Amino acid sequence: MKKLLFLIFPALFCLALIYATTNSKKPSKVLIFSKTLGYRHKSISDGIVAIKKLGGQNGFIVDTTENPALFTKASLKPYQAIIFLSPTGEFFNEDQKAAFRDYIRSGGGFVGIHAATDCLYKWEWYGKMIGGYFINHPATQEAVITITDTKHLATKPLTSPWKRKDEWYNFRYTNPDIKVLLTLDETSYTGGKNGANHPISWYHKFEGGRVFYTGLGHTPESYTSDEYFLKHLLGGIKYALNIK
Repeated sequence: MKKLLFLIFPALFCLALIYATTNSKKPSKVLIFSKTLGYRHKSISDGIVAIKKLGGQNGFIVDTTENPALFTKASLKPYQAIIFLSPTGEFFNEDQKAAFRDYIRSGGGFVGIHAATDCLYKWEWYGKMIGGYFINHPATQEAVITITDTKHLATKPLTSPWKRKDEWYNFRYTNPDIKVLLTLDETSYTGGKNGANHPISWYHKFEGGRVFYTGLGHTPESYTSDEYFLKHLLGGIKYALNIK
């Protein structure tokens, strides 16, 4: 009997170890991309620090790059979401566009922050994926935001109306299928050009991927001291990662 137990217990231990190994979930990984060929936001460095901190607090790993050459099928494979942190310009060649498009179509997540709508104007697919393109903006100022969807991860922590200071983008929309999360009250500031329906944050599922965009995030303070913006951003990242 002792001999039998001697044989059984190691076997059970090995089975338990195998089960734990095969069923342990690896932490999600995100890639921040912040290449700028046009205007470069001073807040990019603060944004990287803040997102890395959010990752450490919420169990996802954050890598960063400004190298478009890393947009290949093999290089993007480890990441569950890509974050465009205020990139500007036409930075992708055709092969890089194809790799990014295939990444989204394979179920990859995408988060666009602020100037992520101020790039790749010549690529129609990108405009449809992110939901719209930047046209212009007035001076940085306070405005009132209305929360139109209180159930999304990116808006649950917020209270409507939400008054904050930022650089408020006007947009040219290319995809009517976006699901709006936040709108701007153009009567609360000067320079708005989208009228009574002025979305400033939205999400949608696009060709297999999960896409979130927020027009907020111009100022360094957004990342260093605005807890509600950071909660908003974290919710968007979790949506892209499909984390509840």
